Amino acid sequence: MNQLTSNAKKRYGYAVTVLRGLVKTDFKLRYQGSFLGIAWSVLKPLMLFCVMYLVFAKFLRMSDGTPTYPVVLLLGISSWQFVTESTNIGLRSVVDRGDLLRKIHFPNYIVVVSATIGALISYGINLVVVLIFALLTRVQFTWRVILLPINVAELYAITLALTLLMATMYVYFRDIAHIWEVLQQLIFYAMPIIYPLSFATNRGGTLAVLARLELINPIAQSIQDIRHNFIAPLTQPTVWNQFERVWIQMIPVVLTLVLLWLSVYLFRKNSRKFAEVM
Repeated sequence: MNQLTSNAKKRYGYAVTVLRGLVKTDFKLRYQGSFLGIAWSVLKPLMLFCVMYLVFAKFLRMSDGTPTYPVVLLLGISSWQFVTESTNIGLRSVVDRGDLLRKIHFPNYIVVVSATIGALISYGINLVVVLIFALLTRVQFTWRVILLPINVAELYAITLALTLLMATMYVYFRDIAHIWEVLQQLIFYAMPIIYPLSFATNRGGTLAVLARLELINPIAQSIQDIRHNFIAPLTQPTVWNQFERVWIQMIPVVLTLVLLWLSVYLFRKNSRKFAEVM
C-alpha cells in the first residue's frame, strides 16, 4: 500500500501541484479589477434567475404550482451556469495557455481541468446560496440529499467531457467558440431548466413523449436529479421515475462515460501536436 502511494505521488504529485496553482491563479484573475469581485459568481445566476422567474413564472405562467418552484428554478440556472462557465473558459484554455505550455512541461489536460474546477468552486458557492433560499422557503429535505454529490459528480463528468472535446477542436478550429455560443442558447431553452418538465408532460401526446425523451440528455438528466434529490423529490420528474425499463434509465449514464472516455482519448491523441499547431 505504501509503495502504491509512493508511486502515485511520484507520478501525479507534480501535476496536482501545478493544477492547484492554476486553479488558485485563475480564480483570482477571474474577478480581478471588478468592484464586487467573487460576489459576481453568485450575482450572475441570481440576476438571471430574477429575469427568468418574472418572464416565465409570472407572465407566461410556466410553473409547477408549488412553493418550491423558485428554488428549483434557481438551482437549475446555477447548474447550467456551471456548465456554460466551464465550457466557455475551458475550450480556450489550451490556446490561452499556449506560452505556458511551451515553457513548462506538464500534462496539457491540466489547463482544461483547472478551468472546470474553478467553475466548480463557483457552483459550490451557488449551492450554498440555494440552500439558504431553501431554508428560508421551508423546503422539506429528505434522505435523497445524500445522493447530491453523485449527481454533481455526473454533471461535472459530462461537463469535463464536453470541455475537453471543444478545447481539442478549438486548437484547430477557432469557429467552435462561436458555434458553441449559439448551441448553448438552443440547449438552454430546449432543456427543462427555465420551465418545469411537467408543463410539457401534462399536455400529453407527442409533446409529452418528446419532453420525457429530454431526460436521456445527460446534462438534463443530471440537473433534474440534482433538483429532485436536493429540493423537490415529489414534483421533479427524472429518468428514474419516468421510465420503467432499466436500460433506458442507464442511457444518460452510459453516454456520459462513453463521451468522457472519447474526450480523454482524443485530447491525449492530439495534445502532442498542440504546440506545433499553435
